[in-house]
Amino acid sequence: MTGVEIPSDVTEVSAAWLEAAMKAGGKIQTGPVRSIELVQIGEGIGVMGEIYRAKIDYSSGTGPASVVVKLPSRAEANREQGISLGMYEAEVNFYNRCADRTVAFVPKAYYADIESGTARFIIVMEDMGGLSMVSQIEGMSEAQALAAIDSLAAVHASWWGKADDPAIAWAPSTVHERIQVFAQMWPALWQMFQPNFGDMLSTEGLALGEWISTNYWQACQTFSQAPWTMLHLDYRVDNLMFDRDRVAVVDWQSLGRGPAAYDLAYLLGGSVTVEVRRKNEERWVTHYLEELHKGGVDYPAESFMRDYRRAHVIGGTSTAVLTGATFDLGNERGKQLIASMAERHFAAAVDLTGRDLFD
Repeated sequence: MTGVEIPSDVTEVSAAWLEAAMKAGGKIQTGPVRSIELVQIGEGIGVMGEIYRAKIDYSSGTGPASVVVKLPSRAEANREQGISLGMYEAEVNFYNRCADRTVAFVPKAYYADIESGTARFIIVMEDMGGLSMVSQIEGMSEAQALAAIDSLAAVHASWWGKADDPAIAWAPSTVHERIQVFAQMWPALWQMFQPNFGDMLSTEGLALGEWISTNYWQACQTFSQAPWTMLHLDYRVDNLMFDRDRVAVVDWQSLGRGPAAYDLAYLLGGSVTVEVRRKNEERWVTHYLEELHKGGVDYPAESFMRDYRRAHVIGGTSTAVLTGATFDLGNERGKQLIASMAERHFAAAVDLTGRDLFD
């Protein structure tokens, strides 16, 4: 894109490279970079990439004291998934083509580039280290959940009815051919998932998994008849950073298009404990619809609730099964994360009886 070579790994991210990348990106003016200090952050939070904080020392002039550098995962299985699912290209495209039009608090991308069709990519972005993070395993508080819902509604409203806009039309949808291929893999993934995480599911959850394994594609087609917008598709608390009065949304690797209910179900199904969701879910759904209305979108509550119940069946359950079956989770925290996602998402799908809404 710019003539700046994409590093093969973090060892090639030097002071000279970082200076050249930020200048090529044209988003920020900086002085000459004398040296940088790289420290890995966010270990065990994501499985698709590695994130580093680069502390910067300038020989003259000014610039950000630090930036965040994002690179692909070192795990071969995870990189292959990132390529096949288009996740690396999606995030680079988001920052280069969509971020400025998305009503959300997102980090500024100073430089983003990828070698198309590969896992060779890099993103240099604003460091939001001063914001607080919440462990998805522990789950959000009620106040944090409301803040996350506010941000999500703003994202959806800003792209409502624009799913075919050239800036976003490249993004895969909830009925993309990749989803059909994934549906064909579901039975095998389900068998691989159960020995690792099947004990986190209730009897009803296991029965639901059996049903999804042979009905996933048809369910996606039915669900996708609902109104479309831009979807984050991995909107969970590990990908949010909390300020006093706003929420920063990061990790846009799963960016897609489809019914808005997907993102809300994914957030509430996985980022709070089962007990907290059951206690607050109805109120939170109402709050989302009110915020969506403030953004100019009228979504009848009855229609949305139907779509929301369906979303729990095909969304977080599939993510839990895919990651639990095939990804190199790398560490104990990653295993705990998938275990919590499996338990919570399948419990939500069972609680809301979304399976009953599919033929």
